[in-house]
Amino acid sequence: MEHGGLIPILLLALVAIALLVLSRRLRLPVILAWLVTGLIAGEQGFHWLGSHEIALMAEVGIVFLMFSLGLEFSLPRLWAMRSRVFGLGSLQMVVTLLGASLTSWAFGLDARAAFVCGGAIALSSTAIVLKQLDEQGWINKRHGELSVSVLLFQDLAVIPLLIVIPLLGSDSGGSALAFELSWALLKGVGAFALLLSLGGYLLPKIFDEVARSRSDELFVLTTLAVALATGFVTLSLGLSMTLGAFLAGMLLGESQYRQQLEADIRPFRDLLMGLFFVSVGMLLDPSVLMNQLPLLLGLLLSVMLFKALVIWGLAALTGEKSKDALATGICLAQVGEFSFVLIALAVKWDVLERDLANLLVMTGVASMALTPTLVDRCLELAKKVLGQGENFRQDEEQELDLATKDHVVLLGYGRVGQTIARFLKREKMPFVAVDLDPIRVREARSGGEPVIYGDGRRHAILDEVGLAHARLVVVTYDNRREIFNQLDCIKSLAPNIRALVRTRDDSTLEALEKAGADQVIPESLEGSLMLVSQVLYQLGVPLPRILLRLERERRDRYRMLHGFFGGEDLQPDRKVLHAVTLSDNAWALGHFVVELPLSHWHVELDGIKRQGKELEFVPTTRLQHGDTLLLQGTPRQVELAERALLEGH
Repeated sequence: MEHGGLIPILLLALVAIALLVLSRRLRLPVILAWLVTGLIAGEQGFHWLGSHEIALMAEVGIVFLMFSLGLEFSLPRLWAMRSRVFGLGSLQMVVTLLGASLTSWAFGLDARAAFVCGGAIALSSTAIVLKQLDEQGWINKRHGELSVSVLLFQDLAVIPLLIVIPLLGSDSGGSALAFELSWALLKGVGAFALLLSLGGYLLPKIFDEVARSRSDELFVLTTLAVALATGFVTLSLGLSMTLGAFLAGMLLGESQYRQQLEADIRPFRDLLMGLFFVSVGMLLDPSVLMNQLPLLLGLLLSVMLFKALVIWGLAALTGEKSKDALATGICLAQVGEFSFVLIALAVKWDVLERDLANLLVMTGVASMALTPTLVDRCLELAKKVLGQGENFRQDEEQELDLATKDHVVLLGYGRVGQTIARFLKREKMPFVAVDLDPIRVREARSGGEPVIYGDGRRHAILDEVGLAHARLVVVTYDNRREIFNQLDCIKSLAPNIRALVRTRDDSTLEALEKAGADQVIPESLEGSLMLVSQVLYQLGVPLPRILLRLERERRDRYRMLHGFFGGEDLQPDRKVLHAVTLSDNAWALGHFVVELPLSHWHVELDGIKRQGKELEFVPTTRLQHGDTLLLQGTPRQVELAERALLEGH
C-alpha cells in the first residue's frame, strides 16, 4: 500500500475519535458516532473509503459480537427466567414481526423485504436499554426484569434471522424456498450438536493447556482463533459465521475462563463493531433523508408507538401490572443494533433496496437517540398515561439504602448467605448481598433486604456494593470453576480485604488460599468439628477447652480430620492411615525417626505405638522391634513407603 493510502484511514480515525468524545459528552449512544463517521467518510460524504474496503473487518466484528453474546448467555439464568423469556419474549417477537411484516407488505413491499423489515423492527437495543436501566438501578425492578427477559429472547431470535436472510436472497421460491429453509434449520441443528459434542469436550481442554502456558499473547490468539474457526465451521455448512461464533461463546460461557475471554476479545470486538457501524453509516444518503423527512418522522412515530403498545398489551395479558407493562414497552420501543446487522445483510443479498435500507437505518438511529431519555423517564411517562398519581408512587418499590463502608459483602444469597445475614443483623453489622437468581433478589428486596442482582465476578457490580471499603467479603456459593475467578476479581479491586470462601470439602483448600482466600470453610469438615464439640460438651469437657481445640484444628488446616483407615470405598487420591509393624529383619530397625525416607514418598508419620501404647516420639527416637508406625498418605505412597521401611528400597 502506498503511503497516500494511509491518509483516508488516518482521517477516518480522527473523525471517529472526535465524534466518540462528543457523543460521550452529550450522553448519546456511541453507535450514533460510528454511523455519522460512516456518513462523513462514505460516498455521500468525502468518499475517503468505499464500503467494500471495510466489509471484511465489519463482518469479523459481527462474529466477535456474537461470540461475546454467547459468553454472556447463561443457561442457568435463562432457566430461572424461562417463563418470561419464552412467554413474553416469544410473544413480543412473533406479534411484532408479523404485525410489522404484514403492514410493510400492505404498503407494497414484496414478502421477503417485508419479512426483513418486520424482523428489524421487532428487535430492540440490548446495549442501550441495559446500560440505562443499570445506571438508574432498575435492573431488579419489575419493568427492568421484563425488559431483560424480552431482550434475552430477541438475542436468541437473531440467530435464525441471520440464517434465513441469505436464503431469502436466493432465486428460489415457494416449495423450493421452504425446502431451503428446512434444510438450513436441519444444518443448524446439526452444527449445534457437532459443536456441543466436540466443542464442549475440546474447547475447555484447549484453554486449560493454553492457561498453563501463562502467556497472555497465546491466550488472546487462541481466543481469536476459536471465534473465527467455529464461524468458518458453520460457514462451510452454508450457514452464517455468527452462528458458530455464538455457539462457541456459549460453550465457553460456563467455563472458568469466561471473564478473561470476554476481557481479551472486547477491544477487538468494539473496534471491529465500530467499523461495522461505519459501513452501515456509508449506506445513509442525506439527500434521500431531506426529501423523505415527513415519511421518516411518520415511520419513527409509528414504529415506536407500535412496539410500545404491543409490549404493553402482551405484558398486561400475561398478568403484569399496567405500570410495569407500559414502562417495559417504553423502554423497548426503539430499533436495536442487531437491526442494522439484518438490514446490512439484506442489502448485501439484494433483499432490500438501498433507499429503503437508508430509511430504516435513519429510523433506527433516531429511535436510539431518543432511548436514553425515554428509559430514564419511563416510569414518569407511564404515570402520566395511566393517571395513577399518588397511588402510582406508593406502589413503586422503595429504593434500598446500601451500606458503602465498613460492611460485609455476601456473594451469593442462598441458604448459606441468608443464614450469615441473619446473624449479622442480630449483631447490628451492615451487609450487602449479590445474587444471580432474579426471583430470590426480588423477594428479598421486597422484604427490605439489601440485595442486588448481578454477577459478583464483574468489577462494576463489586464497585457498586463498595467492595473496596468493606471489612470482609464472603463467597457463600459452591462452584469450584467460578470461585477462583471470583477471588481474582476480588483481589484485583481490593487486595487487602479479608476473603472467606465456603466449599464442600477441603480438596481445593490450598489452591484457594494461594488464589487469595484468607480462610476456607469446608462444610463437611466443619460439620465434623461441630459434632465433635457436642460430643465433648456432653461428656463434661469445659467449653473454653473445646473452643480452643476447634480453633487450633482450623489453624492446622484440619490436620486431625485427614488420614483415616481405609475400607471398601478406598479412593486412590484420598489420604489414608496405614499401620506398619517392624519385624525382626526390617530395614528401619535401629534407625532414628529423622533418618526415615518418608518425605521422598510424600508420606507423614502420624504416630508410633510401642507395646500397644502411644509413644511420644522426637526426631532422635530410635526404632525398635515390634514398633508400629502409623503412616499417612495416598494408598500408593503408603505402599512404597512401607516397602522402604521393611526392605530398604
